[in-house]
Amino acid sequence: MIVENILETIGNTPVLHIALRGGEVSLFIKLEMFNPTGSMKDRMALSMIRNLPHGEYGAPPEVVESSSGNTASGLSMISAVMGMKFTALMDHHASSDKINTVRALGGAVIVVGNPDGTLATGMRDSMAREMSLKEGVHWTEQHNNPANSEGYESLAAELLTDIGPSITHFVSAIGTGGSLCGTARALRRALPALRVIGVEPAGSIVFGGSGHVYHQSGTGTPAGADVGLVIDYDVIDHGRKVSDGAAFSVCRYLARKHGLLVGGSTGGAVFEALRIARDAPRGSKIVTLACDSGTKYLDSIYNDEWLVARNISLTNIDDDFADVLMDTTSVSEILHHRPADLAEALA
Repeated sequence: MIVENILETIGNTPVLHIALRGGEVSLFIKLEMFNPTGSMKDRMALSMIRNLPHGEYGAPPEVVESSSGNTASGLSMISAVMGMKFTALMDHHASSDKINTVRALGGAVIVVGNPDGTLATGMRDSMAREMSLKEGVHWTEQHNNPANSEGYESLAAELLTDIGPSITHFVSAIGTGGSLCGTARALRRALPALRVIGVEPAGSIVFGGSGHVYHQSGTGTPAGADVGLVIDYDVIDHGRKVSDGAAFSVCRYLARKHGLLVGGSTGGAVFEALRIARDAPRGSKIVTLACDSGTKYLDSIYNDEWLVARNISLTNIDDDFADVLMDTTSVSEILHHRPADLAEALA
C-alpha cells in the first residue's frame, strides 16, 4: 500500500487469535501497536485534531495535552504532519521512550508531578487548562473530549469485519474511557447482547475503592484526579481491578509464549480475559485490545531490577491458568503456514 502521508496508516491493525480451553473458547487480541506511533491512541489523537477549529486565528493552532505518553506521541506525530506546535504535559509515570518520542517528533515536553507519581494527573490538567487561556492555544482535553471516543468507531468496524457478529465479550483497559466506551458503544449497535468489561489497575478509582500508587502506565485514574466525562458507565457491564504483579506477569507470558510485547494495561486486560475464559460458555469469542507496544517498557515491566525496587512480585501464568491455556497449535503447522498471497506470489 502506497500512502501520501503517515496519517493514512492509522487503523486497520491485525488481530491475533489464541485458542483457549483446547479450542472451546477463542481470545482475539487487536494489535494496536501496529499504528504509526505504536499505540491505539493515534486513532483518538487524529479524531481530536480533526475536531479543532482550524484557521480560527489565521494560522494552524497550538495544541497542548496532559498525557502519560501515548496520546502525546500521537498528537506530536499529527502536529508534525499538519505543521502545528504541540506541547505535552507528562509525569513520572511516562517512560523515557515516550518522552523521547514526543521530542523526536518536534513536540515540547514539560514533566510535572511528584517522582512517586502522586498528584501528577491533577497537576498536568491544571497546567494544560492555564496554558489554554492564551489566545490560539487549544487543549484537546482527552478525558472530557467526545472526539476521543468517536475516534474508536473505526476500531469497532474493523473488529466486526475481521471477527464477525459472533463476538460475545469485549474486555479492555480503561483510562480516559475513550477506547473502551467508544468501541463498546459502536459494537453494541450490532451486538446488543455483548458483555463489556472494563479493567483498571488496583489503586485506580474509576470503579470505586480507595486509591493508591500503581505502575501500569497510561491507564486508570489515580486518587486525586477526576474521572473524565468520556467514561460512559452505561455501556460497561462490569468493572474489574488487576494488580501490577498480575498484569506484568501476563505481559511476560505473552512475550515468552507468543512473541508479543505489550504494555501493562494490555497485560491487565488479558489477565481478566483469561479469568472470563475459565467459565465462559463453549464457543465464546472474547476480544481485547493490545493498547500499545511493550518496546516502550523494556526498562520497566521487562526489567527484573525495576520490579524488585517497587516490590512487584510476578506469578507463573502457565500454572495460574493451566486449565485455560491449552496449546492447540503444533510447531509443524507454524513452520508450514504461508499466507495465501505469498503462496500465490511464489507459485
